[in-house]
Amino acid sequence: MATHIILMSALAPFLAVLSMRFASAPFFATGRALAIVTAAQLALLYAWHAPGASAYVERHPTAHLLMHASLLTAALLFWLAILGDTGFARWRGVAALAITGKLACLLGVLLVFAPRVLDTSAASWGATTETMLADQRLAGLLMLAACPASYVLSGIFIASRWLLDMEANRSRARTYRPDGA
Repeated sequence: MATHIILMSALAPFLAVLSMRFASAPFFATGRALAIVTAAQLALLYAWHAPGASAYVERHPTAHLLMHASLLTAALLFWLAILGDTGFARWRGVAALAITGKLACLLGVLLVFAPRVLDTSAASWGATTETMLADQRLAGLLMLAACPASYVLSGIFIASRWLLDMEANRSRARTYRPDGA
């Protein structure tokens, strides 16, 4: 769990910011692109956390690598789309961050408060039910800690930059009025 949290919440945004520094034009700077990559990221997140997929990943190292690669790719595309929105369109990125953050946190809440073990694949290597439930709850807590730290703080930062830019544009417009008003 910690690995893909780091991939999706730290490495992907870092790579996206780095890419934006060297790109001549923003990536995925349309609302449709943002909607598609947001949906893809959430679909992959929930699909890989489904009990059957988790059990498969535990038994197959290639699937484990594929899980991390697909989550990193989806998160990178998501962050590129978020950073690609500029000006008034920034509201879309803030909305996508809020939606993604809420649904990722919801998955974490499900893992923390589930009354039973949702994925019993660890039983095959001798883990007790108590150990599996503790691991599941720890994974959920890690998700709940990462959500606000990445999605909410990023949304707040983007919204504040957006508001500051709007105020600066408004001030410039008042300063450059031909009638002097």
